[in-house]
Amino acid sequence: MASPMRSLLSDPDRYLQSFRLFLEKSTEHQSMRQFMERQLPEVIASIGHGKSTINVLSVGGGAGEMDLLILSKVQARYPGVAINNDVIEPSADQISKYKERVAQASNLGNVKFTWHKETAYEYESRMNAEKKSKKWDFIHMIQMLYYVKDIPATIRYFHSLLESQGKLLIILVSGNSGWETLWKKYGSSFPLNDLCLYVSSGDLPRILDSSGLKYQLYELPSHMDITSCFIEGDKDGELLLDFLTETCDFSKTAPPELKQQLMEELRKPGCSESRDGKVLFNNNLGVIVIEP
Repeated sequence: MASPMRSLLSDPDRYLQSFRLFLEKSTEHQSMRQFMERQLPEVIASIGHGKSTINVLSVGGGAGEMDLLILSKVQARYPGVAINNDVIEPSADQISKYKERVAQASNLGNVKFTWHKETAYEYESRMNAEKKSKKWDFIHMIQMLYYVKDIPATIRYFHSLLESQGKLLIILVSGNSGWETLWKKYGSSFPLNDLCLYVSSGDLPRILDSSGLKYQLYELPSHMDITSCFIEGDKDGELLLDFLTETCDFSKTAPPELKQQLMEELRKPGCSESRDGKVLFNNNLGVIVIEP
């Protein structure tokens, strides 16, 4: 009998709902913000050297929270320099939220925004068809490599678009995170959608080394409060479980044995730690900065 389990990505509304809850319950964005404040200025220190315009490409820009922070750092490093910021994002909902953010910001006068409602692969195909290969000073892919068919080819393509002083920044879950533990053990039991790959920062050195690319790695500590997952019938807990397993209504559709094993796994040190009566899932991130 076919399993009733289906991929969370088959229900875009529920996916967005669970994703927003994940951001609320985790220190994901705080961890990224810390990196942008502390390390990013050094990463972008030479990308705009001697330029009158800096070209930035955001691959999977989402609702723009991190993009605008990155742009503020580029502005601070290169005051008054014009910035072209192109955004590749397949979700119309996310693009509209991004545009709202831009409309509310007061300090983006020197930034020209262009949004492309398409996937990274669609962008690449379109550029190739139009025989275009615009070069970029800074390209970033934040939490998006899970959604491409061919990771090495995607990295190689966007890396090929870098200017001579450019940088490509990738953020993924860390190879030392609870995600890695969960995926290795239970990935094959989840209804893996064509659209989603289990990849962590631990997988990238092999890919980058085999392409002969130079890079730096950073580890960002982060956690997510999953205490509600252990409260039977808790709506937030059910949504977080969906997000953790990439499964729509995991609590209701997973075989009881799988659910029990997963709940036990989630409490183990490889996935989480208990602190102050809460269960905190290891949501550590890996940042990879690739040289041109």
